Formats: sequence, C-alpha cells, structure tokens
Amino acid sequence: MHSTYPMITMLSDFGDRDIYVGVMKGVIAQINPELKVIDLTHQIPPQNIAAARFCLMNAYSYFPVGTVHLAVVDPGVGGKRRAIAVEFANGFLVGPDNGIFSGLLSQSPALAVVELTNPDYWRIPQPSRTFHGRDIFAPVAAHLATGVPFTDLGNPIDSTALVKLNISDCTLTESGIAGSIQYIDHFGNLVTNIPGSYVQGKTWCVKAAGLMIAGCQAYSDVKIGGAIALVESHGWVEIAINCGNAQSLLQLELGDTVELVFES
Repeated sequence: MHSTYPMITMLSDFGDRDIYVGVMKGVIAQINPELKVIDLTHQIPPQNIAAARFCLMNAYSYFPVGTVHLAVVDPGVGGKRRAIAVEFANGFLVGPDNGIFSGLLSQSPALAVVELTNPDYWRIPQPSRTFHGRDIFAPVAAHLATGVPFTDLGNPIDSTALVKLNISDCTLTESGIAGSIQYIDHFGNLVTNIPGSYVQGKTWCVKAAGLMIAGCQAYSDVKIGGAIALVESHGWVEIAINCGNAQSLLQLELGDTVELVFES
C-alpha cells in the first residue's frame, strides 16, 4: 500500500561512518513509520554550507510538490543561528538559517517562514546543544510531513531577514562573463556559477588557472587527460578533465574566479 504522506529528503555532512543519519531516520520513524525518506547525500564536505546550498538548489525540482527537504550542515549549532522551516511553491524546507536554503529560494521564493520555537514538535523539550538534526529538525520534518500545520511550528519570520550566502553573481564583461567556482563534485569537476543558457548557440571558452579551455558538448570531445568546459546536466558551465580531476590538476578552489569568453 502506497503512503499518502509527502516524502522527506535528507542532506547533511554527516557521512556514513557514524550513526547520526540512522538516528535521525529512527526519530522520523518513531513519529511516523510510514514516511518515505530519500537521502540526497550525506557526503557534503564538513561544514561546507556553500556545497550544501548548491546540491539542494539542483535537487529540489526532481521531487513531488509537498516534499519536505531536511538539510543539516550546521557549523553554528547551539549558537545564535535560528532553526527554521520554510514554505515554498514545491514544498517545505527544514534546517538552520545559515544560507543553506539561499540558492533554492533564489529560484523559488519563500511563501512563509517560521522559527522553530514550539517544543511540542521537538524530540525533547531540552535539545542537545550539538545535535539539532536529531532533536529539532528531524522531528519537525516528520511532524510537518504527517500533517501538522506549518504555522504551529513556531513564530513567523520575515523571509527577507533570512541569511544569504555571500556567493557573488556572475557579471557581464566586454568579452564575456565573469564568474566563480560554486561547487566541486566527487570527480573534481569545477562547477561555475555561469548558467549554461548563456552559451547556447555560441562559440566560447573559459579562462581559468592561466589556461583557455575550449567550450565543447561532451567529455569525449577532447583526448583523455585534456581540459574541457561544457554545460553539465545540472545546467551550469563546468570545467573538467576527461577521465581526470580538474580540481587537483588546475588547483582551483571554491570561490576562485573564472571568465567565460565568447569568440567572434
């Protein structure tokens, strides 16, 4: 029998070596064992809010409307950062107010936001100072997916007051577009913040790490070991090495600048 409840996705930097992810799923199951939980990833580099922002922004649109996205990359846990839930057109977000949701909300703005101040929907009234994922976020996500009204979770917040990550937008230049590296994936591919729509039907290359890297259609357009720029399946311009690791070869890091150049 199919569950009629919305599904929950989980994203974290907890890895798979420890019990943290399993414990959060146990808390969800204690509240409602019928909820379907899908792991987006738990391999976000430790404390890397920018990587979490990117992954969530590029994943949410593949899930049914009403999905509850639970995201916990939370270096400020136990401090002054707020615990929040957000309602947006596709569903709900639950996690820390540290910028983790700012990419997604730039594409699909918040309809309503609450600070999670109602302990009725926490696991315990006095949560751990170091594991809000277990004691606040997982139970709130489970209650929300089970049908608790959004407004019951806590006090409303103005959505314009949410923390935004300081990731600069790409900007037009005389010869093309200036951007930066916003994500580095498991393969060492360097994902820029330049949308692929900018290069459709054009001849282009990317200037990075002192190289001019030709814009192509597929990895196989260059020989093995060759550098390539292309629009990846996520829709952003990416720098890669065919069968290699662009990050280690080019020594570029998150936030480093790149320039896309159009050829006349």
